[in-house]
Amino acid sequence: MEQKEEKKENIKKEAYTAAKEILSAAGLKKGALFVVGCSTSEVEGCRIGSSSSPEIADAVFEGIYKAVSEQGVYLAAQCCEHLNSALVLEKEAAEKYGYETVNVVPQPKAGGSFASAAWKYLREPAAVEHIKADAGMDIGDTLIGMHLKDVAVPVRISIKKIGEAHVVCARTRAKFIGGERAVYNEALL
Repeated sequence: MEQKEEKKENIKKEAYTAAKEILSAAGLKKGALFVVGCSTSEVEGCRIGSSSSPEIADAVFEGIYKAVSEQGVYLAAQCCEHLNSALVLEKEAAEKYGYETVNVVPQPKAGGSFASAAWKYLREPAAVEHIKADAGMDIGDTLIGMHLKDVAVPVRISIKKIGEAHVVCARTRAKFIGGERAVYNEALL
């Protein structure tokens, strides 16, 4: 039992450190959107979608939520493909960004354990179909790209895995327009 608790604590620490690093690298301002997709099956070392774990989801969520809360950023938890990769976020964030809410409550095997944890722990959770996040973290190759703003830039962080799951991070930047004579604002790179 002690070994299981130690494993969950390590996963929570890895998730927190990874989130802190990408949030710092992305330079997100208060109120920005941060999307996370997480396969708890992959964190456990199993094939995505084969071994959903609410306990692991709680540990990952706690670590990430602590980091986003410290930064003042909204977390959007991506559901699994059974819910068309819908997202769970605070109702306040959905309203702020004008996202239409949909009626679904994720479950560990229909939405995923991570999205279910978000639904359980957020103050006033809401589900939406699409967002355009400022940065994101993909834990276990869940394919969060559809929920990032148009120009995603890969960000390398020191945490390569959470548990056994591969971690990929990205921030976004404003599009470059205007061709070869254009001059760009360095602050927006």
